[in-house]
Amino acid sequence: MSISVQIGLLMAIATAFLAVVGFLYKHKGAVGSPPVEWSRPVRTSLALFRNRWYVLGIVIAIGSWGFHVAALALAPISLVQSVIAGGLVLLTVVADRLFAHHVTRREWIGVALAALGLAFLAATLEGSAEGAHSDYDPATLALFLTAVAGLALAVAVIGWRTHHPGVALGAAAGLCWAVSDTAIKAQTGTFGESVITVFVSPLVLIIIVASFVGLTVSAKSLQIGKAVPVIAMTSVAANALTILAGPVVFGDPVPDDALGFTTRILAFVLVIGAAALTPAPVRAAKAT
Repeated sequence: MSISVQIGLLMAIATAFLAVVGFLYKHKGAVGSPPVEWSRPVRTSLALFRNRWYVLGIVIAIGSWGFHVAALALAPISLVQSVIAGGLVLLTVVADRLFAHHVTRREWIGVALAALGLAFLAATLEGSAEGAHSDYDPATLALFLTAVAGLALAVAVIGWRTHHPGVALGAAAGLCWAVSDTAIKAQTGTFGESVITVFVSPLVLIIIVASFVGLTVSAKSLQIGKAVPVIAMTSVAANALTILAGPVVFGDPVPDDALGFTTRILAFVLVIGAAALTPAPVRAAKAT
């Protein structure tokens, strides 16, 4: 493993921890702010910044984002996301010990299984630790980003009518961030070139729009849902699709043997099962 990749993975660890802490502060601020309204998304989202806890969460999240961009520039996207995915286990610990959230046994198990499944999913990628793997085919990238954005919209619309709209919106926000993270990874290939090349690009617009939509949807999900399930689902959606972007968009190698293929399928099943397990049953959710 090259030195640059090792540094990138250390930055991914910092990303994981700061992301969890930032999310929990944003939740604290979001529940104490006026609700985000779909008819006025910009104005009501900006109103969240009147809450000091939300602002603190955003500041921490910006720090996490900076580490994430650096990690994506130095290491393959699949390896970076696997480290961040493993960091999901910090969620229940930090929420329970530092933020005094009541974390149920179901949530402990669900978050742990989700992190394990994402880690196994990324572990089936081979031979990608010697470079950043930033090359891509523009048509493939465009198709992938469009598909994930469409999936985010579908999850938000359909999930809004379910018994767990907060969790569904959290998943939609995570998918929006999967779009922005994949676009960021593609744009890191221009680092070292001219300022115009780096900052004047259709990908930069995609990053800005997807990030803002994800931020707005995430704020709404934190206002109407319980912290741990919502944050867990957001992280699962973002990491799973971003890990998938590795082999699909950027050519990160995957095993072609039967064992590796079976492990990958089981990892997906584990992630999906954990995602279904983490939200409380409808009856229990109404009771709380």
